[in-house]
Amino acid sequence: MWRLGFFFHEMAFGLLSVFLPLYVIAMGGSLVDIGIMSAAALFLVIPASFFWGYICDKTRRYKRYILISFLALTVFLYVLTLTTSVALVIIIYAAMSILHVAHEPPKNVLIAELYSREEWDKTFARYEGFTEVGWLIGLVLGFLMSTYESGATYTLLLCSGLNLVAFIISAILVTDPLLVFERSLVSIEKTIDFTFKGVAIASKMLDGLSLNERLKKENLHAFCSGLILFSIATSILFTPLPIFFSNKLMLPASIVFVMYALNSTGGVLGYFLASRRSTRTTEESNIGKTVLFRSMLAFLLVAVTQELTYGVALAAVILILMGFAYASFLVYTLSLSMELIPPRKAGMFNVLLGIGGASGSFIGPFLAQTLDFMYVFLTAGIIFFLAYIAFKMFV
Repeated sequence: MWRLGFFFHEMAFGLLSVFLPLYVIAMGGSLVDIGIMSAAALFLVIPASFFWGYICDKTRRYKRYILISFLALTVFLYVLTLTTSVALVIIIYAAMSILHVAHEPPKNVLIAELYSREEWDKTFARYEGFTEVGWLIGLVLGFLMSTYESGATYTLLLCSGLNLVAFIISAILVTDPLLVFERSLVSIEKTIDFTFKGVAIASKMLDGLSLNERLKKENLHAFCSGLILFSIATSILFTPLPIFFSNKLMLPASIVFVMYALNSTGGVLGYFLASRRSTRTTEESNIGKTVLFRSMLAFLLVAVTQELTYGVALAAVILILMGFAYASFLVYTLSLSMELIPPRKAGMFNVLLGIGGASGSFIGPFLAQTLDFMYVFLTAGIIFFLAYIAFKMFV
């Protein structure tokens, strides 16, 4: 039940994810303004993730940082209702991102410490699936509010109120674990297992036996590079996408929310399937497959730019499949990151995603405004493929 507060938080940001780019354009901003806003926020997330991941593990207090995050978001979103300046919206959103990320490392640690390594996949999938439903409901709320033309102020107040609800519920339901040792135990087990394999291979060599196995260790640099590249491609693709639907395909704001709701629906289905028990080997092989699949889907979006008769329907199908693939990717990489990244560096996962996201969130809108959306989709597809190569090297 401790996840319930995160459900309401995701409702708010599901609504905000589509509303905010459209809001910036409605205020007279440009695609480059959206890129600057997203890039500035994500660059600030990088040091913030380091800090929140370190401090929550150092103090072994996780609840307080979750509460700080939700309460700060409540205030920042209310402040956004008081301005209609594009520059101020960018500044406020960037500042908000520093405290927004404060709940991410503690949440990941709570799951890792409250459950055994064998349950991490299933638990991360259940958490992400549950909160993805909240995100989907937020998109539905956005559709309803845009249909009835509720106005920007009421939309932002709703997002602020949902985070206040998240704060109150989390204050009641979230508790810190009494003991924090599961990640350290997994690290010890990995070291012992690696040493045992080394001794076994050495014994066979001394006995003159032929060897059909090699002593291999994960390529952590390749894993980190894959995460960054995947995040770059995702941000290049999704940051300007609401404007593509709105300006290029001439869809009303309500239908843009529907398109993103379809993407979220695909994510919910993906999390449901990923919640089934899987082995560690399955995790590693599935990461590469899902990244390659996302690459193919990004290339397929190029067809949507050619003014096809069924372009909107094709885009809808692609978004559903994109959401499905992302769900599997996130569950497997989150589980592996909690195993590979040592304690007091729990924010590293968000740092790596932030590095990629900050770069991609500016590149995507810049390419869309200076060249064309076709180049956005081509670039995203190529970088997804490079991420696939990196994850193959990791395995």
